Formats: sequence, structure tokens, C-alpha cells
Amino acid sequence: MPNTPIEISVAAPAYNEAENIAAAVTEWREYLERHPAVGAWEIVVCDDGSGDGTGRILEDLQAECPQLVVVTFERNRGAGAAIAAAIARTRLDWVVLLDSDGQFPIANLDPFIERIQAGGGPAFAGARIRKADSLPYRWGSAASGAVSNLLHRTRYRDFNSIFKVVRGPLFRALPLESAGMNCSTEITARVAELGHAWVELPIEHRERGGGSRGWRFWRGARDRALFVGYLGLRHWLLRRGVLRAQTPPAHVPASLQELR
Repeated sequence: MPNTPIEISVAAPAYNEAENIAAAVTEWREYLERHPAVGAWEIVVCDDGSGDGTGRILEDLQAECPQLVVVTFERNRGAGAAIAAAIARTRLDWVVLLDSDGQFPIANLDPFIERIQAGGGPAFAGARIRKADSLPYRWGSAASGAVSNLLHRTRYRDFNSIFKVVRGPLFRALPLESAGMNCSTEITARVAELGHAWVELPIEHRERGGGSRGWRFWRGARDRALFVGYLGLRHWLLRRGVLRAQTPPAHVPASLQELR
């Protein structure tokens, strides 16, 4: 019997991505339209108060693609807020978290779809085979990933990867707090707190399509160090029983709770 097509929502933040957003959305749309294993699909982009025309480009893309949903912030609120808003607006069974700068080809999704159809679990993450970032960013990511693994007693190859594929009800139930670029790290930690193990699959990572990063290296490194420490302390307090472990909300299907 052929596998049942899966329903996929793509969720992505966008801040001053006028140079990249049209190519990214077009790539996502063409992939989702043509993939034989994809049934219903949608793309949800949160424009995080962009001032470079990103919003106007998204409006033009919407006119050609009714499956594109745009969430608009009047002012910049940070990547974490934009990611949380995009995820919250999704509706379908599976949510794929991407960035709008073109660094994560959506074709990476092929083996994830195979694992989903095989019943491989509720949460998947892409482990970058070769990170296309500059050396300081690679060092920073490796260091924070190593510390996060130590604090959470995990052994993930790419703790900070933004490329995530998660069951929609589970993803939409996560209480995300990060305001900046640390949201991908927080997502990894939050799902682990609920007792789910991430399934990592190798993915391609390429250089930005254009433009520049929306955060400064040293400030970002400081904030990441502080946030990783916070997540580690939270995890320790949960193990000690000082904090109460979260339970899935009532609207999360029982099948997900059984996977814990």
C-alpha cells in the first residue's frame, strides 16, 4: 500500500531579507508542489519589522501563491519572536522550520519525509555536514553545542541547527522564550524536556544568498552563552524537582504523548 501523503507547513522568520526572500519562497513552493509524498502544504513567513522592502515582496508573492501566509510585526522584535509567531500560525500535521536567507535548501527534506512516513518519531533535526558560516561563527556554534550537550546529557551533533521538522501539535505547544537567534537552541532543549529524543539527519548548509546577518557576533556570542546557561540551569532544576516538569497540553494528541 502506498504511503499516505503528509501535510507540511513551512515556518520561517524574515528580517531585511529583500535580497533572498523571493528566491527562498519560490524554492519552497516548487518543492512542495512537486514532491509526490506531500499533500496539503502551506508557507508561513513572519516579517519581523523589516525596513528594506521584504514586506512588499511577500505581498507580491502572496498574490501568486494563496498557500503563503504572512505574519507582520510593525517593529523588529527579534528572531525568536518571529519564529514563535510563524510556528503558531501553522495549521498542518508537520512543521518544517527554515530560515529565509537561503542557507538551508528545502531539498534537505527528502530523507526526513521518508523517516516520517516510516513512523520515525515526532521530532527531527538537520545536522549540518559542513557549516558554510565563517570560522568564528562555526567555533561559537560548536562551543555552545558542546556545552548544551553536556548540560542536557545529550549527544547531538548539531544542537543549534534551525532546520527542524516536528509534529505540528507538539511544535505549536512549545513555550518559547528566546527573543533572539537562540530560538533553535531553545527548541532542541524544550523538546528534550518533554522526553522526546531528536532524530538527527545530515543536511546541506550553504552560504547566505545575499545581505548580511541581523546580529553582531560578540553581542550574539554573549547572549548565546547566557541563554545556554539559563537552559542548563532550568534542566538541572527540573532534574532536582525544583521546577515542575511540563506535560503536553490537552490539545496535543495522545499518540504524541505515547511517544515519550
